[in-house]
Amino acid sequence: MDRVSILGLPVDRVDMAGAVMRIRDFISENRTCQVVTLNSEIAMAAQENQELKDVVCQADLVVPDGAGIVWASRVLGDRLPERVAGFDLMQELLVCAANHKWPVYFLGAEPGIADLAAERVKRRLPGLILAGTHHGFFNEDEESSIMEEMNSRKARIIFVGMGAPRQDFWIARNKKSISAAVCIGVGGSFNVLAGKVKRAPDWMGRLGLEWLYRLVCEPTRFFRMMALPRFVIRVLGERLTKS
Repeated sequence: MDRVSILGLPVDRVDMAGAVMRIRDFISENRTCQVVTLNSEIAMAAQENQELKDVVCQADLVVPDGAGIVWASRVLGDRLPERVAGFDLMQELLVCAANHKWPVYFLGAEPGIADLAAERVKRRLPGLILAGTHHGFFNEDEESSIMEEMNSRKARIIFVGMGAPRQDFWIARNKKSISAAVCIGVGGSFNVLAGKVKRAPDWMGRLGLEWLYRLVCEPTRFFRMMALPRFVIRVLGERLTKS
């Protein structure tokens, strides 16, 4: 695989079409593949959490979800083609799933949110086969029954919206017990699909300012956002050591 290294983390050199194509290939494989949507916050967390770093390094596909990751690739002289936003990748995969009759499963968010998201997606994509939904607030006793449901209903793609890094740990820990071809962490995408949260305007996304929109809408994210300047400093430091 053609990969770029960002602070010791692998990122696949794919655009949106390439990411979708790679995942379509996974569907035909006889194993469960993990897709990680990497942004600056996760990259910084992985610098201090070896378990998270291992999960990212062992993932089958790591896409540059954040504009910061694409920026870092340019600064470090090994360019990624474009940002592959996790929400947009999910949208593309849902269309593929509807067209190819791949059953999908929504796991995550607060009770009722995944159900509402699935209902709204089904109205837009009536050909989509929904294998099931479950909220993300379950205990260990419920976990096995959730996976049994996923397997018995032959889900091929499982969208896990538990927030990073919990969703990534959950997939890595359980993928050997899951028969689906692909598990992908999608953060807060169910809230957006359900109409509970709005995405940043397209122009802010194009300028890499989605983080600012989210901060204005959710001021409680301030301390999490402090990872962004630390990420910039870390990338510039790596660039200097390479010079």
